Amino acid sequence: MVVLTSTALEQITLPVAPKPNTYFSGTPVINLAQPGLETLLVKACEEFGFFKVTNHGIPVELMARLEAEVVKFFSLPQAEKDRAGTANPFGYGNKTIGRNGDIGWVEYLLLDVTSKSMSHTSLAFLQEPSASSLRSALNDYVSAMRKLVREILELMAEGLRIQPRDILSKLVMDEESDSMLRLNHYPPCPHLQGPDCSLTGFGEHTDPQIISVLRSNNTSGLQISLRDGSWVTVPPDQDSFFINVGDSLQVLTNGRFRSVKHRVLANGLKSRVSMIYFGGPTSGEKLAPLPLLMGEGEQSLYREFTWWEYKSSAYRTRLADNRLGQFKR
Repeated sequence: MVVLTSTALEQITLPVAPKPNTYFSGTPVINLAQPGLETLLVKACEEFGFFKVTNHGIPVELMARLEAEVVKFFSLPQAEKDRAGTANPFGYGNKTIGRNGDIGWVEYLLLDVTSKSMSHTSLAFLQEPSASSLRSALNDYVSAMRKLVREILELMAEGLRIQPRDILSKLVMDEESDSMLRLNHYPPCPHLQGPDCSLTGFGEHTDPQIISVLRSNNTSGLQISLRDGSWVTVPPDQDSFFINVGDSLQVLTNGRFRSVKHRVLANGLKSRVSMIYFGGPTSGEKLAPLPLLMGEGEQSLYREFTWWEYKSSAYRTRLADNRLGQFKR
């Protein structure tokens, strides 16, 4: 595995380390093979904005194949990784996250996975023969993610008792929908001493999109913020997927669903690899609370705006900023 240079350590703020070997036991688990799960799913989105999906039908071999390709990529010499292009926003990033000063103990590959993605200049390296196995694994994984996202969003609509069933899923299934895949590598940090030492891998934030689907290896590090503001560590599960409610879904439900604030801590012992699929709407999609979810006399908490407007605004902010604040009524 690749280890980031020690100079980065001086620039990264050390958060309070969690207690060693303690995990949050309250993560909602949604078994997709379980009848009547729609009510449980809605409850999880209302209380946590976060849940784990099991019995999802995606082969473990497919997840493991992409992980192996991701590990292979991040194990390349630095010059080879740099050929993927500096993340702007798509491409390879190292320590710097975004354009506004956020940094972390992480290197990543951010990919545009819309129907036009393979022609994007920052992804030109994927067209090379040497990248054929990575390209194949990416295509298969993204195809599986689209199906999973559609299923989950349609189950949400059923749980919310709104029609048509694809009222939410159609926003991310359009050919021009703005979807991305982020591949993150949090290297072991040899400068930290002790198993309970941690530092910021990816700072606290919410996801701007409608929904996010995360899968990681069996290394811990993911934390979510509960409603009381406390941070808890989520136990890793490499065979399941973790779902985040995004800011856009919070708007569509007029705050009934809340986007979950989360972060990742790195440590000195194990390398963490994660793959996150972000399902977003088309650039011109207008975002506002769905009238079907508004009670009699209920006021909209947000003014109407387009996804492009919100995405552009999010890119101008720091990770921890309240991105939805300026869009409230």
